[in-house]
Amino acid sequence: MHRRGLVLGGAALAAAPRRRAAAQAVWAPSRPVSLLVPLAPGSTGDILARTVAEVWGQRLGQPVLVDNRPAAGGVVATESLKNAAPDGHTLGLVSQGTIVFNRFLTRAPRYDARRDLALIAPFATVTNAMVVAKNSPIRGPADLAAAARARPGVLTYSSGGIGTSHHISMALFAQSAGVELAHVAYRGAPAGIAAAMSGEVAADCYNIPTVLGQIRAGELRAIAVTSARRSEFLPEVPSLRELGVSDYELTTWLGLAAPGRTPAPVVARLAAETARALDDAATWAKLRQQGFEAMARQDPAAFAAFVESEFAKWGPVIRATGATID
Repeated sequence: MHRRGLVLGGAALAAAPRRRAAAQAVWAPSRPVSLLVPLAPGSTGDILARTVAEVWGQRLGQPVLVDNRPAAGGVVATESLKNAAPDGHTLGLVSQGTIVFNRFLTRAPRYDARRDLALIAPFATVTNAMVVAKNSPIRGPADLAAAARARPGVLTYSSGGIGTSHHISMALFAQSAGVELAHVAYRGAPAGIAAAMSGEVAADCYNIPTVLGQIRAGELRAIAVTSARRSEFLPEVPSLRELGVSDYELTTWLGLAAPGRTPAPVVARLAAETARALDDAATWAKLRQQGFEAMARQDPAAFAAFVESEFAKWGPVIRATGATID
């Protein structure tokens, strides 16, 4: 019994450092966390970031401060994320536009998501709505295409910036319809949406969360959605594919990343807290009310693999549109 007690005591002593190491491996921020958002206040990404940041702040024990940097199609914010210290105190909202589309929109990309970022988790997905001013004579995408054929390169569409899903949605539509439309890039979605409401531009495609209120208020008229099927948030509005724009589908996603070389315990904690935030019924109810759609949970490895598949999918499409940042 004495020998057995010594063995058990020795095992307990040996296990203690492992328990302490495991406890130490659970990272926590030591100061406020900055969340870089490459989109303007009031944009889809901003709405999402502020909703989730509030929950993170409670869970992490430090405030999470949203830092909007809406310049150069997300390049400025994402490059700042790339160059930040990899200690978990600077995070970034990333999207299909900022880390996938931008890769193919410039001859010399200033960052590479594979090398320069630690991809943590996806947040949600959103569908775009093609909208026109409430008094526009354009009743549907066919009307827009016909007007563009009559006046090549004259009809304009707005976006919240070059390389955004708003930009690529309309460029892809123009390519699919065989028409020429002129792109007018604004500094953020709210300014571009205002241009659509006033009739300053003929049409545009914006994320449903940023135009749902205006559509419901009758200030904008939705004529199509960019998903393969109708959106649950605008069930009366047909999809472009339904209207005969062959194989058209564009839904965009948003996620969380940190600088490359961020330690594994930091990534693990942030991934876990992201999952908890999105699984919180009250948080998700806020996001759904704004028009966000659920996305399958992915751990960091699965998220990285998903982004890799997005490179393969969208590279040929964007090159075919002729859209460019340069």
